[in-house]
Amino acid sequence: MHQKPDPPGSPADCADGVVWLRPEYQGRQGELVTLAAGARLVGVSAAAVSNWQNRYPKDFPPLALLTGPPHKRTKWAVTVELVAFARDQRTRERDRTGRRGPQRPGAEIAAEQMAHYEEVLRTLTEREERQKKALARTRSAQRAAEEKLTRARARLTAEVDAVVRLGIPAPRTTTTTEKEPRP
Repeated sequence: MHQKPDPPGSPADCADGVVWLRPEYQGRQGELVTLAAGARLVGVSAAAVSNWQNRYPKDFPPLALLTGPPHKRTKWAVTVELVAFARDQRTRERDRTGRRGPQRPGAEIAAEQMAHYEEVLRTLTEREERQKKALARTRSAQRAAEEKLTRARARLTAEVDAVVRLGIPAPRTTTTTEKEPRP
């Protein structure tokens, strides 16, 4: 769609790229939403909102603010007005087609995702605690085994030293070169 350039001296000539179309919302920017963010909020595509704006120019909520350079404006509308318009569109669409309207609102989806990830986080935290306890038990068993190994080495060393001090010869093994007498 081709846009006509703004006439000289119009509000679009503002140096800061901000044009208030509804000055009563100046200082109340928290009540505004971009059309793209509004589309996500009501659960439709940005193209659907753009189509609504083009198809229903008299019914679509009037824009409150334009920001950015003249060739690529970001359009802002009053959030409650855009949500009400979208609700009306859903009702109108159901009446025409008998089918369900656009997908669920983005806020509902986000709330479900948040609940899901809180549950995932809780489960992982519990698993981490169980694994910490298991690791503590494993380390304790490892320390006990190391202590037992140290004591066993000490006993073996003591036994070998005692045998050496007593002078007990080590048992002889027969080599392959010696011949044993036959009975």
